Amino acid sequence: MPRLINPDYLAFPLRITADGATTSGRAAHVREQIEQVLFTEPGERVFRPEFGAGIRALIFEPNGSVLAGILHKRLIDSLSDALQGEVDPKSLEVKVHAEGEKLLVWIAYALATIGHSESYEIPLSGGS
Repeated sequence: MPRLINPDYLAFPLRITADGATTSGRAAHVREQIEQVLFTEPGERVFRPEFGAGIRALIFEPNGSVLAGILHKRLIDSLSDALQGEVDPKSLEVKVHAEGEKLLVWIAYALATIGHSESYEIPLSGGS
């Protein structure tokens, strides 16, 4: 029964070792999905052109509350779609704020079936 609740997933990025493809547990898999959403540009995936938040393109934009608002909306929409079924939709929280030259992204969520909660902050600054 535990394998149905917390199965193994292929790790991202895909790595092949002598034992075969590396895998990730469910919590790590969701973090990897979030990274994919954050760093994929919209239109980059041929069969899913709406996928991705494209935060790399925003790094050199003028920092401030307007940029934080745009990024917040983009992240909520992209993450809600990409994490559907994995994350309890009511638990997904995204906060974005500007701090000097950095843009800080805070994401929190709870996994849907096992109730495991996580949160982390991602600092973005020019050149990163």
